[in-house]
Amino acid sequence: MIYLLEVCFKTKYKNILLMQLNPLNAISPIDGRYREVCEELALYFSEEALMRYRVIVEVEYFIELCELPLPQLKSVDHAIFPALRKLYNDFNHEDALQIKAIEKITNHDVKAIEYFIKDKFDTLGLAAYKEFIHFGLTSQDINNTAIPLSIREAVLQIYLPSIKAIGDKIEELARGWSEIPMLARTHGQPASPTILGKEIFIFRHRILTQLELLNAIAYSAKFGGATGNFNAHVVAYPTIKWIDFSDKFIERLGLKRSPYTTQIEHYDNMAALFDTIKRINTILLDLSRDMWTYISMNYFTQSVIANEVGSSAMPHKVNPIDFENAEGNLGMANAILEHLSAKLPISRLQRDLTDSTVLRNVGVPFAHIAIAAKSLLKGLNKITVNITAITADLEDNWAVVAEGIQTILRREAYPNPYEALKVLTRTGSKINKSTIGDFIEKLDVSEAVKMELRAITPTSYTGVQKGY
Repeated sequence: MIYLLEVCFKTKYKNILLMQLNPLNAISPIDGRYREVCEELALYFSEEALMRYRVIVEVEYFIELCELPLPQLKSVDHAIFPALRKLYNDFNHEDALQIKAIEKITNHDVKAIEYFIKDKFDTLGLAAYKEFIHFGLTSQDINNTAIPLSIREAVLQIYLPSIKAIGDKIEELARGWSEIPMLARTHGQPASPTILGKEIFIFRHRILTQLELLNAIAYSAKFGGATGNFNAHVVAYPTIKWIDFSDKFIERLGLKRSPYTTQIEHYDNMAALFDTIKRINTILLDLSRDMWTYISMNYFTQSVIANEVGSSAMPHKVNPIDFENAEGNLGMANAILEHLSAKLPISRLQRDLTDSTVLRNVGVPFAHIAIAAKSLLKGLNKITVNITAITADLEDNWAVVAEGIQTILRREAYPNPYEALKVLTRTGSKINKSTIGDFIEKLDVSEAVKMELRAITPTSYTGVQKGY
């Protein structure tokens, strides 16, 4: 009886799920729980978006053939070009459904795009020219141009602004904390003091360095026919310089054509892009963990939001959930980016289909990054520096000035200064201002040197750092 009830429930629930997809029944959290956070990426990476980008490439290719012009396209009135571009500028959900209906017949997604545009040509009075849609091309000429184009626009419109917002916030915090001495920790142990602002600014500098590398990477497209040699183009129009034509066309789209390919793009530059984004994610992950740790040390406090619950059992808890969320999503993004960059450049001989299904997931890491970026920025906006705790930690660790004292003593040729400070600071007894002061007074050095040594304190022994 219980089994029968389970079957009835699952059957009924399955029917409900199939009726309408919504955030509560989505399998992936990026289309479920976090949909509102990353839904703008649907403009670049959804199935509907891919259809639109394919239409862009097909339409612009036809226009480029008209502008060449091919002999059979000389009579095409260029005044029709704005109407052609409306096919993608005004692309909507109904268009996508129409393409999907065609695909059910063709069982080929790119051919469905071609037939969709041919139907539009009939409406636009261009029926005589519709065989020049997708002329001489293979599917990957469209896919390997449409997908890099979508990635480029997503990077420019969504990804880079989100990273800039984080970088700007880091710089704002670093400048505000540029005069705050802080105990450093190496291997988790007290180390030579530093400046809080400088430690935070490190992440800003690291991000900027990687962004320079990212901006230098070309968004490569493949455009050269069934095996990359323009076979069909050349046999139909042997006198046209198809390489020059294609280079110009792809460049006009904001991409760079890979000159030597098989049927597909080799994806080396795409892999480089993903690897660079992965390194930026790693930097942000490092920042998230450091901020989490500083909060656990009470160096930062978090603003309390009314009605939010930190723990279902412990009312006092204000957990660093934003940094934890960022860390988790950055890890997810990097795992997928790692596979993309490792898999995509590998294809058997002139083409296998493994890249096709993998490429449909390029939006997934960008979604996890979007979720992480918003969480990280939210977390950075909630923290307040706890000067009292930071100062108390410095005052409680006078042993860290030993490095500075022994270095001056080395300068003065004092015998075995490192060993003398080692004995002092590793006895197990508490080292405080008085302990250091007594040590200095017993040194056989000039009064001028002693004055120099007395000036070394945990709050003053912070070295020098460039302005930021």
